[in-house]
Amino acid sequence: MPVKRCILNGRTIKSIDDFYDQLADKLPVPEHFGRNLDALWDVLSTDIKGPFEIVWKDSEASKKAMKRDFERVLQLLKDLEDDRVDFKLKIEK
Repeated sequence: MPVKRCILNGRTIKSIDDFYDQLADKLPVPEHFGRNLDALWDVLSTDIKGPFEIVWKDSEASKKAMKRDFERVLQLLKDLEDDRVDFKLKIEK
């Protein structure tokens, strides 16, 4: 089965809402997605069929703009990678 790849453009992710927008644009998230970290976990851990990967390009730009929200999202994605064998995360600076 081919891997679904979600490529995020870190230069245009300046807020957590920008992150949610890009993710929803590139992955088949349900309409009821609540746009908070708990809802993000629920969607990525159960609703998205694997295998899939998220590639966050230019993540340093997002990190500077998002500050603490970047760290919170990154930790969630790392936890998801530990939880799902069919999910991979690639962070490109």
